[in-house]
Amino acid sequence: MLKNHPYIPNASSNTREMLKEIGLGKLEDLFNDLRMTDDMGSGGALQRVPMDEMEIRGHMEGLLSKNESFKKRCFVGGGPWFHYVPSVVGQITSRGEFLTSYTPYQPEFSQGGLQALFEYQSMICELYEMEVANASMYDLPTSIGEAALLCSRVTGRRAFIVPQGMPRVRRSVVENLTEPQSVLLRYAPHSSDGGGVDLEGLKALLDRDVAGVYIESPTYFGVLDGGVKAAVEIAHDVGALAVVGADPLSLALLKPPGELGADIAVGEGQPLGIPPGMGGNSLGIIACKGDQRIIRQMPGRIVGLTKTLTGDRRGFILALATREQHIRREKATSNICTNMTLMAIAASVYLATMGREGMRAVAAKILENTNYAMKRLREIEGMEPLFNAPHFRDFAMVAKGLDGIGGRLLSKRFVGGRDVSEDLGVGGARLFAVTEIMEKGDIDAFTVALSHALGGR
Repeated sequence: MLKNHPYIPNASSNTREMLKEIGLGKLEDLFNDLRMTDDMGSGGALQRVPMDEMEIRGHMEGLLSKNESFKKRCFVGGGPWFHYVPSVVGQITSRGEFLTSYTPYQPEFSQGGLQALFEYQSMICELYEMEVANASMYDLPTSIGEAALLCSRVTGRRAFIVPQGMPRVRRSVVENLTEPQSVLLRYAPHSSDGGGVDLEGLKALLDRDVAGVYIESPTYFGVLDGGVKAAVEIAHDVGALAVVGADPLSLALLKPPGELGADIAVGEGQPLGIPPGMGGNSLGIIACKGDQRIIRQMPGRIVGLTKTLTGDRRGFILALATREQHIRREKATSNICTNMTLMAIAASVYLATMGREGMRAVAAKILENTNYAMKRLREIEGMEPLFNAPHFRDFAMVAKGLDGIGGRLLSKRFVGGRDVSEDLGVGGARLFAVTEIMEKGDIDAFTVALSHALGGR
């Protein structure tokens, strides 16, 4: 008789070995009254002592009280960022019907989830001035990579242009998506002064092999690029599609990609009511204009609104689902194997809560803080902004001694500056960021701490 199932690990002998390792005799011991390891003062030896619920809570609160919040002391650029998250976002997304729902293999049974995603798509389309949005990607780099593949499928071409200043972490994701599909990247230079796309350099890269061009404003380095519309027109001149990246919060003040002539728009949705996570909590935005050639090649899912046969009730459906688990594998346009549904719902709650005026106020506060922070940091001897241009939230600064600044700032209870020297080929370059949650006093304190860390007074 077979005692161990060949396909189930940790059975029988494995279980005994694991129990022995943690000092238990049988599985049932795992379910005894909770016991925590504590130092009883016997020469540093660790002994197991029983603790009731109240004692465990007190013990854990004591440990957790050692943690420090860097929410208003984190000046790291490049994301994720600490933005204000209205309490209603967490209240709604923690509801069981949203929190526990996963991939809707039988989507029409999930009308509440589909409606929330439909509202998300609608608001993203309005924000980016596009006609169609999908139900979200993993993050911005994933959206860029999927947009590159989309452009290649629509045009039949095999080259895609991205900014030369795209950070290596984003570039890696895009390359991992495009290279297996034989879509090769070309890198457009940026202006050394303003930091935006170099239009002449872009023209030199364009030919009839280019499927699409990716331009962004604000850029990864926070630069508000005034050349996006011109770059879009240059791409269209050779029959390439234009993909424009934009931060969703910035669009409360700036022209949206649709108004600039973009065929496809992408963005990072983490600022929309999604707190930073340990390597996660991102939301990739992708939308397109009402061109059937593009819509039919959109990755992921698109939720649609329809009516019952009698016409007296409305319902929500998956109008387009292009992942390999929904249709024949060889027909799939994307191998994204799940969808950031909960993140998209959080974004939709945030957008609905803030409204036009709330979004505009947040964007204005970020812009004000960015200008003030850049002004204050320039007062530090030897520190200058890398690009002479308007910025939104993120900004790159360069100074002697910035390379080893991280540990010295941390000792002053600040986190500040992402090392972007390798990305830009400039020594001592770090990317900073400020958001709407910071006050001038926070920025002033950071300036003093940075000055001291650099050896100033």
